[in-house]
Amino acid sequence: MAKAIISTDRAPRAIGTYSQAVRAGDTVYLSGQIPLVPETMAVVEGDREAQIRQVFGNLSAVAEAAGGSLADVVKLNVFLIDLGDFALVNQVMAEFFTAPYPARAAVGVAALPRGAAVEMDAVMVLGG
Repeated sequence: MAKAIISTDRAPRAIGTYSQAVRAGDTVYLSGQIPLVPETMAVVEGDREAQIRQVFGNLSAVAEAAGGSLADVVKLNVFLIDLGDFALVNQVMAEFFTAPYPARAAVGVAALPRGAAVEMDAVMVLGG
């Protein structure tokens, strides 16, 4: 099965040795997104809600570059430096997703790149 690398200027460029996303067949694996503003590559200004919104926006841009949307996401992983932000993630996520929601995990972590409070990655399936 051939794989295709997905890339867009509408999301932050990779800050390491990875691709924004990789498509294998109908499955697209979206790399972790932190709340970087694509144009500046700086963490978005504002509170935790602003960071969560930026991450969802970044994931959406990569999903669209792959030919899909967040509606095609089947699995979402959320990494938080403070699990107290779990309810805020749910609140903002409800603005980006509708039922039926993807499978999801939320994991508390000690730290994230660039001092971010949140990171998310996803798996989506196209053409189904």
